[in-house]
Amino acid sequence: MSNALNVIPSSDEVSTGVRDTAVIADALADVLSDTYRLVFKTHAYHWNVEGPLFYSVHNLTEEHYEDMFQAADELAERIRALGHLAPSSMSDVLKRSAIDDKTGELSAEDMINDLASDHERLAHRLHAVVEIVEDRKDPVTEDLATERSAFHEKAAWMLRALAKSS
Repeated sequence: MSNALNVIPSSDEVSTGVRDTAVIADALADVLSDTYRLVFKTHAYHWNVEGPLFYSVHNLTEEHYEDMFQAADELAERIRALGHLAPSSMSDVLKRSAIDDKTGELSAEDMINDLASDHERLAHRLHAVVEIVEDRKDPVTEDLATERSAFHEKAAWMLRALAKSS
């Protein structure tokens, strides 16, 4: 086997001036895990929603899961840029995530409200990331967390507004 295939990913020391990178990377790994779980849940609701609001919910959820899938990559790459490993197993993602699965039959309204609540939960976690990086000289992560929080706050608002019509 080639030596090129024997490289095992590892954490690295980085010298960008960011302090306490492990704390930041850990918080980002939680957000990444929430994002991945919410991508799947959003995609599942996208597939299974029915009723008069099908088209609206179907299209909105597609926009959301596509955005979050891309964001997951950005979050993981930020963790790596800080010198740490991103979560690499589904069990780690499930352990870290605050996003829960709903059980039983869900109406379109149930799905919409569940997603709105999850987006709000993720926005809260991102606000916490902003607080964590505040004194650690990490404006890059602060910008990323602020951008992601804005997305989740807007997604929650759009979903809540849509639920009013059901």
